[in-house]
Amino acid sequence: MSNNQNKKKKKIKLATKSEHAQKFMPMLEALQAKDELNQVIKTRVEKACVLLDENVHLYPNDFRQETHVGDILATYEEMDGEALEGVEENFSVAGRVVAFRSFGKATFFHLQDRSGKIQIFCAREDLGPEAYTLFKKTDIGDIVGVTGRLFRTKTGELTMQAEVFKLITKSLRPLPEKYHGLKDVELRYRQRYVDLIVTPRTKEIFQARTAIVRELRNFLDEKGFMEVETPMMQPIPGGATAKPFETHHNALDMKLYMRIAPELYLKRLLVGGFERVYEINRNFRNEGTSTQHNPEFTMLEFYWAYANFEDLMDLTEEMFSRIAERVTGNTKVPYQGETIDLSIGAWTRMSFHESLEKIGGIPSEIYTDYEKCKELVKQSGEKVVEGEKLGKLQAKLFDIKVEPKLIQPHFIYHYPTDISPLSRRNEENPDITDRFELFMTGREMANAFSELNDPVDQRGRFEDQVAEKEAGDEEAHFMDEDYVRALEYGMPPAAGQGVGIDRLVMLLTDSASIREVILFPLLRPEA
Repeated sequence: MSNNQNKKKKKIKLATKSEHAQKFMPMLEALQAKDELNQVIKTRVEKACVLLDENVHLYPNDFRQETHVGDILATYEEMDGEALEGVEENFSVAGRVVAFRSFGKATFFHLQDRSGKIQIFCAREDLGPEAYTLFKKTDIGDIVGVTGRLFRTKTGELTMQAEVFKLITKSLRPLPEKYHGLKDVELRYRQRYVDLIVTPRTKEIFQARTAIVRELRNFLDEKGFMEVETPMMQPIPGGATAKPFETHHNALDMKLYMRIAPELYLKRLLVGGFERVYEINRNFRNEGTSTQHNPEFTMLEFYWAYANFEDLMDLTEEMFSRIAERVTGNTKVPYQGETIDLSIGAWTRMSFHESLEKIGGIPSEIYTDYEKCKELVKQSGEKVVEGEKLGKLQAKLFDIKVEPKLIQPHFIYHYPTDISPLSRRNEENPDITDRFELFMTGREMANAFSELNDPVDQRGRFEDQVAEKEAGDEEAHFMDEDYVRALEYGMPPAAGQGVGIDRLVMLLTDSASIREVILFPLLRPEA
């Protein structure tokens, strides 16, 4: 900022002569520079100055939360007023003030902690004149501690009568007006900390997400799988066809890639003798954002020695059905106006080419003929890259004509070898692989296959991918000599699968956008 601009900057005026006012000036000047300074914030700062003048610590750490609101509600919510009079216990709770109703010498407010919300009654005669005067300087958004007994008001609301009140954290910014939540969707994602305070559903979604991940772990642990961790920075990005993010290691002076998948490391562990492994991992793919895609996302990947892709279909039905039952209480879950049936046995199994015909309405004489298939792809509005193989063209038709129609759970299996560089070839037809993808709600939920453990075949597939990369395909797979070497030591026959955690959470929380289920989704920087 130039000197002339500094001179023109309006001086900040506060209605206080407190010596503590200067402490807040850097904050106020920063807010003013961003056009975020308003009278409400000034008033809160003035209150803070008064509290400091009276030797009240704005951010103490000496109050202990002995009880959660949810535990009180669970035990006493159904108890009537007469019964509550017999409860002699005092409770100490802490949380955020989210609503006020003042009546002069008495005030009702609602305190919210992570487990719930309860009404608090503060009266001058209970707290004493001095403490009540300090209490009256409390604002919505402040974090406070309260100790007191329970009773019921005349309207029947369970309430705590405060005998001790303590300011724990002073809130200098106001919560959204009237506690109705953030209306601007992007602001909700950008300021998730506020969204979690004022939007109950947001908190419920992320509590459900934690429960879903916990149940996934429990399920696989019970099946004898071992959880492991593999590198997130890799010298060769592998395990998927995707454009990676690049980074640089200064000390080693080497280019590294952020993980696009943990697959090749997990299969190295199969070579080493760990027969059932899984990882709940963060992956990074340098692609666009949408309601279904975030460049940073969470996957579950697991690998099972001496099993094939058909075993994984059975396991997946059992896993999804159980998680839905444990988390939502039902195997039939609502999603955006549809009811998705995750019950074991309700899942459709159909081959890739069969789906092109039966669901996509594309005759076999078109999708098996290269020129006709290419022309239909162009007519459908998709770009055709020179030299693209037939399997990739078929996959583009599948994305357009089939995938959006797969609302109920569908296992689509036997994908073309052209688009499955890590999958085991089908023994009867080498042009297809023993691979499936799971679809529901019109999107992919999981990808799985019988693993390719023939090192000679794997080398050839990698070489084909390298040729495609050299021809301009940024998502083609790299050559990974060390992984081929691992296969040359011998990897047992196995099956492996990746499940999109974010999309599973979307399904089980009835969320339309992936940004609703990621705490801090990637956004453009603020202007």
